[in-house]
Amino acid sequence: MHSLHSFSLSGWKTIQMASKSKILFIGGTGYIGKFIVEASAKAGHPTYVLVRESTVSNPVKAKIIENFKNVGVNLVFGDLYDHESLVKAIKEVDVVISTVGHAALADQVKIIAAIKEAGTVKRFFPSEFGNDVDRVHAVEPAKSAFGVKAHIRRTVEAEGIPYTYVSSNFFAGYFLPNLSQPGATTPPRDKVVILGDGNPKAIFNVEEDIATYTIRAVDDPRTLNKVLYLRPHANIYSFNELVSLWEKKIGKTLERIYVPEEQLLKNIQEATRPLNVILSIGHSVFVKGDHTNFEIDPSFGVEASALYPDVKYTTVDEYLNQFV
Repeated sequence: MHSLHSFSLSGWKTIQMASKSKILFIGGTGYIGKFIVEASAKAGHPTYVLVRESTVSNPVKAKIIENFKNVGVNLVFGDLYDHESLVKAIKEVDVVISTVGHAALADQVKIIAAIKEAGTVKRFFPSEFGNDVDRVHAVEPAKSAFGVKAHIRRTVEAEGIPYTYVSSNFFAGYFLPNLSQPGATTPPRDKVVILGDGNPKAIFNVEEDIATYTIRAVDDPRTLNKVLYLRPHANIYSFNELVSLWEKKIGKTLERIYVPEEQLLKNIQEATRPLNVILSIGHSVFVKGDHTNFEIDPSFGVEASALYPDVKYTTVDEYLNQFV
């Protein structure tokens, strides 16, 4: 019988990892996926990413995969559209996190079917990472996109699969570098277009923090069968407040051009993809206030910064400094 003292440090690390869920990512090389995969590996979870053979030879993805290998991620060859490979990969893990992109959202029914067949999954995180799709007031084309995610939720629930839905609101990296000015690559320095009256509050979270909170939730019983909302206090800003913060940083007053809702709805109808998608999401968030127009009730949701107060998240204020 070994005494506890004879455990080497590496032995202890192995024990710690053994107590952390094994996680399989589907869509792990995508935009938000790569951040969450890295956070998983760094937090000591045995981390697996489902990849197609073709992905590894793709020059853009090769760099991401190289990065994964460096932090100890395991690659599993398989495909969302190959049921056998999916079931085989899922049987090896405790938790499945889907971060598939827009085009594959509806096909997550294939992941659900494989999880049902495997019968070993303790929790599934479908691809969410935006608005709470059950609490939106959206117009097309955002309405349909949100609808697909809501349909996946209903399917997960109907199949009795344990879940967590991560509602991370806006990706800072999408919406802050240009202060939500579609098509711009830097924040405005003379005039700024504001949707609606600029008063509803929106939430902007840095991708690395979304990843950290998501991984913290994996083995937390408090997030089981709940929506995990990311509403860190310092990252809640109305469009007007965001512009004022930016003005203060650059020491300049911008000309504010307000687009009334009626005009915005017309613009959405006349725009083509991807602009109509961006504008309709903007309408939901900045005009309807869908990030913050409801209270989080403990019956359906929990808030990440309250559950994990030790996480030092990047604030909007800090994030904007790099663009000054």
